[in-house]
Order: sequence, then structure tokens, then C-alpha cells
Amino acid sequence: MDFLLEPFRYEFFSRAVVVGMMAGLLCGVMGVYITTRRMSYIAHGLSHAILGGAVLSYVLGLNFYIGSGIWGFGAALLIQYLTSRKIYSDAAIGIVTTASFALGVAVISTYRKFSQNFEAALFGNVLGIGPTDLWIVTGVTVALLGLIFVFYRPLLFWCFDREVAQVHGVPVFAMDTLFALMLAALLVATLQVLGVTLIISAVVIPASISRLLSDRFGYMMVISGTVGAAIAFVGIYLSYYFDIASGASVVLLSTLVFGIVLSWTRFQRRKKRYISPFHPERPL
Repeated sequence: MDFLLEPFRYEFFSRAVVVGMMAGLLCGVMGVYITTRRMSYIAHGLSHAILGGAVLSYVLGLNFYIGSGIWGFGAALLIQYLTSRKIYSDAAIGIVTTASFALGVAVISTYRKFSQNFEAALFGNVLGIGPTDLWIVTGVTVALLGLIFVFYRPLLFWCFDREVAQVHGVPVFAMDTLFALMLAALLVATLQVLGVTLIISAVVIPASISRLLSDRFGYMMVISGTVGAAIAFVGIYLSYYFDIASGASVVLLSTLVFGIVLSWTRFQRRKKRYISPFHPERPL
């Protein structure tokens, strides 16, 4: 028992678990919107765009969250602007995110000395999170969940059918901008936990698991958030013993859980379709 509880003797680990679970909850809840709207590409691209802000923050000596946050919000707004100028959304995403990512790579090739904090932005290192990171992630989690609660119905209309939402008076462009900014805030807040290269999996996989288990949107959000938080807890716990990056541990575990749930749901569907020849309800 002492061996199992050993990690919780360290303050940094307890802090890491709390931050990781909040990140998993937030990624899971917002992931339902992202997968339903088929916005996985913009989430993936925006996470790479924020890399440019992370690099410049380090070079200029700015706070990671301030620099990355400003850059992420700017990238999200620029994508929305280009889309409104008759540029296809996938093209706008490609232009903004690849340019930002290329800028980050260019700066990296010039300034070759980077701290462990920057490496965490690439691959995730939740065990290195400090008290300030805890408060920032907590604030972002509360703010985003509050916005989802307040704008639940408009976002629901916007998520499924933009044309119908517009007919019912939902400001579609405003919802586009609001969700893009929420997505940028989510990515910036969780980069330290999962890293640029792995964060999209934490957004998509719990939401995909919830879709396999339920067809009701509200239930999907609850299931996805719960699964995301639980997987983050177990993944971080295992990363301590296996001495691997927290982001990799969380993503590998979530992929394993997705495979198990997919197999189980397929088995259940086959079981329901099968009717024994001796079953009294079998049609003649």
C-alpha cells in the first residue's frame, strides 16, 4: 500500500494530478463540440500555431501563458477573419498555423538554448507544474465551463446546423469567434500537461469514447469530461512509475481505453442482433 501511495507524498505530484484532471475534464467537454463540428483539424493546427507564441515568449523573456495566450488568440481571430473573406476554412487554418509553426522552427534554429519549460510545451511535463500553473489552469477551467453553461443552447444549435441556428436568431459568426477563443484558451492552458504534439488526442479520444456510449449530447459531455479526467489521473500516476512524459502516458492510455470501448460496443451490437433459433420471439 505504501508503494502505491508513494507519489502522493510529494507536493508536486499532487499538484500535477489536480492540474491533469482539470485539463482532462476540460479537453473532454470541449472535445464533444470539436468532434461534432468536425473541427479536429483546427484544434490540431491551432495547437501547432501556439508553438510560435511559446518560442517567442521564451526568447523575449515573457511569461509563457501571456505570450502563448496572446499569440493563440491572435491566430484564432486571424483564421476567423480569413474565413469571413471567402477563404475556405481549411485553407485559412493551413495558412495561419503553418506560418506560425514555421516561425517557431526558424527561431528554434537560431536560438538553440531552451529551458525545460519549453520542452514541456512540446511533449508535456505535468510533474514540473508550479503553483502559478495550478491557479491559471483552474481559472481557465472555471471560465470555460462557465461559458459553456451560459451559452449551452446557442452553442448546441451552432454545433449541429449553422443555417438552422441562424434562422433561430443565433449569432453564428459570434459563436464562431467565441468558440475559437475558447479553443485557444484551452490549448494554451493545457500545453504544459500534454504538449503541442499530443494535445489533440486528449481532445478527440474521450469525445469519441463518449460518442460510442451515448447519442445524447448532454450525456456525451458528461461522459467525455469524466473519462478525460479519469484517464488523466491514471495516466499521470503511471507516468511517475514508468518515468515517461505525462502527455505520452495519458494519450497511450486513452487510446487503449478507446480500443476497449470500441470492441465492447461492437460486441454488444452483435449480441443484440443475434437471436437464438430457440428464442420465442424469433420470426418464423
